[in-house]
Amino acid sequence: MSAEIAALVDQAGPYLTAALGAYGVGVLARAEDAAVDATANVGRRFLDVVWRRRGEQGRAELEAAVRDAAEEPDDADAAAALRQQIKRALREDTELLAELAALLPAGQSGPISVTASGERSIAAQRITTAVTGDNATLRP
Repeated sequence: MSAEIAALVDQAGPYLTAALGAYGVGVLARAEDAAVDATANVGRRFLDVVWRRRGEQGRAELEAAVRDAAEEPDDADAAAALRQQIKRALREDTELLAELAALLPAGQSGPISVTASGERSIAAQRITTAVTGDNATLRP
């Protein structure tokens, strides 16, 4: 089960980062915001589920880790401490793994990397229409 926990926490990483960036320290207290992108809202729900399933001490520890990670978004140690809190919660509550896994989009086995290279290049994970180039127009 340890490998499952590590995989889930790794998969949740971008969602947690987006949630902390969008909601900041208040991520545990805020309701979902329609103006915030779906990725951040998934991360907020993820943290909310973990927080609700913890006892008083676990909630305080999670809140401290969230606060540190939100206040220092570039601090790898703060992000690692938050991941450790989530892993601890998952080890202590066997049903939590399935509940959190259900929050994450299906079919993603890990982080996705999209790279654009060159002048005026674009990159996207999913795209419907992209019109590029000098004087380019979209024709039906």
